[in-house]
Formats: sequence, C-alpha cells, structure tokens
Amino acid sequence: MTEMRDYKSEAENQWCPGCPNFGILEAFKKALVEMDLAPNRLCLVSGIGQAAKLPHYLRCNFFNGLHGRALPVAVGIWTANPRLATVVFTGDGDCYGEGGNHFLHTLRRNPNITVVVHNNEIYALTKGQASPTTPEGEKRTLQVRGVEVPPLHMPAVAVLHGCTFVARGFAGEVDHLKDLLVTAVKHPGLSLVEVIQPCITFGTRPVKWYRDRVRKLGGDHDPGDRGAALEAALGKEDEFPIGILYQREPRPVFGRSFRESVADGPLYEAPPNGDGVREVLRSFRFAAASG
Repeated sequence: MTEMRDYKSEAENQWCPGCPNFGILEAFKKALVEMDLAPNRLCLVSGIGQAAKLPHYLRCNFFNGLHGRALPVAVGIWTANPRLATVVFTGDGDCYGEGGNHFLHTLRRNPNITVVVHNNEIYALTKGQASPTTPEGEKRTLQVRGVEVPPLHMPAVAVLHGCTFVARGFAGEVDHLKDLLVTAVKHPGLSLVEVIQPCITFGTRPVKWYRDRVRKLGGDHDPGDRGAALEAALGKEDEFPIGILYQREPRPVFGRSFRESVADGPLYEAPPNGDGVREVLRSFRFAAASG
C-alpha cells in the first residue's frame, strides 16, 4: 500500500508561500494514495510555467517539455507504454495559448491520459500578463488599457468536441478536487480537469473572492446531458460551477490499433526491427546515387 511519504521529493519548492498550487499538489498526492498508484507506475508531463513545476515536487517519473508542448509528449509516452498512468500538469497559458492547437487535436485523438489545467487567468511565471482565459476588460501588466478580446472557455470546447470526461475543481477544495482527480485518472480515455487556481501575487482578486463564488454541482446536474454540461462549463460572470461537468460513454482510444498491429504488448517492449531499418537506409543510399 502506497503512502504519502512515498511521493516525497527532495526538490526545493519555488511557489510563493500560500499559493493555491499547494492545494492542487496535496489533492493529487491524496488521489495517488487512494488509488494505491506507486511512483514507478506514474508519469507526469509538463511544459513551462508555475503549474509545470508540480512534477518536480513528486517522486515519480516525469518529463518537462517545451512551452505548450506537454500534450504531444504525453500522447507519445502513453502510446508507447500504456501501463503508465500518464498525467499532464499545465497552466491556462501553457495549454490554451502556446499549446492550444495541441489541445484541439488531443481532443480528437482521445488518448488515455489525464490533463490537469491550473487556471489562474494570467501568465503568472512571467509577472502577470493576460492569458487566453483573462476576463475581457481586465487590466494586466502588458494590457494597460484592459484586455480587448473575450476569454476562451476550453472546458466548453472539450465538451463540444467529444471529450468523454470534463471536470472543474477549485484549489481551495482539496478533498473535492481529490475525488475529481481519482475519477479522472480512472476514466478510460482523455480526461480534462480544469482547476480554479487564483494567483496570490499577480492576480486581480483574492482567493476568498473565488471561494465565495464556487458552487458544487448537485444531484440536479446531469453530467450526461451535453446541453447542461455546456451551460456549467461556461458558468456565469460571478459563479463557478465545480464538479463533473460532462461524462459520457468511453470511445476508442488513440494508438491501440497501432500497438496491436506491430507488437503484442507495449511498444517499448517490442524488439527493434533491424531488417526494416536497413531497408529504409538502403533506399536513401539508392536515391542519393540516382540523383
């Protein structure tokens, strides 16, 4: 049985004291213990940003990629080794801005990975510039006259494009978030969990402002109702529904047919195809000689 101490990392934490990211980290560790998921069975993937530092603070396999490029790396890792629980930790700028195109195509592919987006509505690592989720009209360090375009609502985009598990949590509700993460990791197929994570340094509003406005979805919400899911995903100006927004029957996951066509198990266990590689190399030599 795994324990919290099994995930203890020796890395020095670089978050601001009191940052809500600590709540996300605590919720995830509790989820790992509840699932009895040993460190060697887990692979975390991240890009750049404060959210992307989270894998450093856990003892497990992890891969730090480029800004906005966590998703294709995670898809590759899971495709090669589906025995690993692959979880992406990313921010609203990292995932929805630089990584927005990857996000859209990951929705189409439906890999069996979990994507946890820390949404603080700004680029916090680089001192508070507007991100794709910053409210229209809000003044930021570079948008001194206010943001001139409306924000993206990516959970709604995920619902529209068939993501089979879409949830929203709040970093200040650790146990509630833990339950969402457990359900997301266990769900077969792509799972998106967006977490409201107010920045205490560069954010416009205090954590209490969000705490007063989060609303847990109750029994009257049907996560199988796409229309109700879209309404909850969009939320209201001063209200943030949290919980499972949308959940539908699983659909075929990306990479399974490819793996089955070339190997009996995970790709990383397949022997190298030496003859195939040599044939490809010979074709290059022939082409060069013919030119």
